[in-house]
Amino acid sequence: MAAVPEAPRSLIEQLRLALQNKTSIEASDFVWSLVWTAVALGAVWYIAIRENDQPVRYKVPSPKVPETVEILEEPSIKAPNSDAVQCYAPATGQFLGLVNPSTPVAIDRAVEQAQTAQTKWAATSFRERRAVLRSLLQHVLDNQEQICRIACLDSGKTMVDAQLGEVLVTAEKLVWTIKHGEKALRPSRRPTNLLMAYKRNTVYYEPLGVVAALVSWNYPFHNFIGPIISALFTGNAIVVKVSEQTAWSSTYFTNIVRGALVAHGHDPALVQTVVCWPDVAGHITSHPGISHITFIGSRPVCHKVAESAATALIPLVAELGGKDASIILDSVSKGDLPRIVETLLRGSFQASGQNCIGIERIIAAPSIYPKLLALLEPRVKALRLGPEADVGAMISDSSFSRLEALIADAVSKGARLLAGGKRHIHPEHPQGHYFTPTLLADVTPDMAIAQEECFAPVMTLMKTPSDSAEDILAVANAPDFGLGSSVFGAESDPRIRKIVKHIKAGMIAVNDFGATYAVQLPFGGIAGSGYGRFAGEEGLRGLCNVKSVCEDRFVWVGIRTSIPPPMRYPVPDQERSWRFAKGVVETGYAAGVAGKVGGVLSILKNS
Repeated sequence: MAAVPEAPRSLIEQLRLALQNKTSIEASDFVWSLVWTAVALGAVWYIAIRENDQPVRYKVPSPKVPETVEILEEPSIKAPNSDAVQCYAPATGQFLGLVNPSTPVAIDRAVEQAQTAQTKWAATSFRERRAVLRSLLQHVLDNQEQICRIACLDSGKTMVDAQLGEVLVTAEKLVWTIKHGEKALRPSRRPTNLLMAYKRNTVYYEPLGVVAALVSWNYPFHNFIGPIISALFTGNAIVVKVSEQTAWSSTYFTNIVRGALVAHGHDPALVQTVVCWPDVAGHITSHPGISHITFIGSRPVCHKVAESAATALIPLVAELGGKDASIILDSVSKGDLPRIVETLLRGSFQASGQNCIGIERIIAAPSIYPKLLALLEPRVKALRLGPEADVGAMISDSSFSRLEALIADAVSKGARLLAGGKRHIHPEHPQGHYFTPTLLADVTPDMAIAQEECFAPVMTLMKTPSDSAEDILAVANAPDFGLGSSVFGAESDPRIRKIVKHIKAGMIAVNDFGATYAVQLPFGGIAGSGYGRFAGEEGLRGLCNVKSVCEDRFVWVGIRTSIPPPMRYPVPDQERSWRFAKGVVETGYAAGVAGKVGGVLSILKNS
């Protein structure tokens, strides 16, 4: 057996120390993640070398920012005395430009152009599609800083949040699709049975045509490009309706994808971007030229999207956010608790809490609760607000009054407000949309803040009545949501398996946060968090017509289905024919040999 090359000694030593001390070493975690990233990218490059398809580098013009800096007095996406979308930076209130919204006629034109381009694209090979994605990946890696800066300017997040939430996950989705996408979409042979043993059964995954995605603003690059990656690899064209909140960056991000298509000689019309007001969006969601819709947004808006899509019987995948629970068991070791605290902070405050799988509730067992709170309180109080600080701006101030009311209601019912809890006027950016990082302890399931999605930099701590899995699950499963979740505890703790099995969620990470999407497992939830899945094999297949094909296996010797005389019309004798059919059923499906033999005899007797 060939020897496996050793990793660098320093890495092994760090990992050894981490395991020996049962603690987490940040440097080793970081290096280890880099190693796995290198392995994944290496696999993609191996495919590229094997196929002799090297990425093509291309350039995309940067979005234009007005030369004169103008800070809006009252930042709003509604331009005064105009139907245009007013684009501005949520962190500062800086005016970025105006975008003319699409009309129904413009949407019709976009769908028509996509349909024309898709006819040719559907005939491309997986190798050709991989080549496009490979060049797209290279462009993302070459232009990480530019992509992050544009996403930050349009959404208010920090550069670190953008690197993790825009670039890293996009690179992962591209690498996964390049490496595993074809396997998910290859024709699949299916088993037959005794009566149909002469048949060959296959399932094919074929493009639907033009699909649509209505995406949210919290990750303007990744939420936009994720559905495009899947649509293109499955042979579809796509129309993306971007949020008015991040309309400014959408043209630049569209050009990034189109640039990869053009670099390989394909029609850029495969990808269409639409910006429109809500009263026009229904023209997309009920359009007869759309074959599938992916919706990422809120539950109230989804009701309207689903109603509209139903008029044209368009299938819909809905991802509606959640009230994700992060469960901390008392079996967590003392040495691992600081690592968990870091994870909880990142999971709660990344993108100012505007993260669909962000941690909305920290549910701790009674004995670990005070230790956890003692570590979290000073850390939350130390968080700084600002575009270059720890926590960035929120997309708008429209939710601030609701958040303050939820926090006040919780305090009135016994919760303790230990940090934040209100809007913040930034001294350098008074027109920015900032909410103070909030820590609310002793929250109970009956409080409104434990039931409603905050989608904000609000950390809530809940103590379970006991350490039992039943009591923990009762708290975790209380809200009418079920998107993501996480559980932390000793690997030997039997409650972990019980929680994994019984938690009401579409995803759960064990001793981690958000890891399911980082490895492209199917993404989606249940109950009020929506239905359907994107990402992974299920996400790709969901954008296909799943076509079942049943063919004769031995046609070369003339074996094929033939209607036997007792079953032919006109039926000569119903009683005799029924006994014949009964014999066929027993021959095919009787459990024992005797039953099958009896079936054969019944066939012969009634032929």
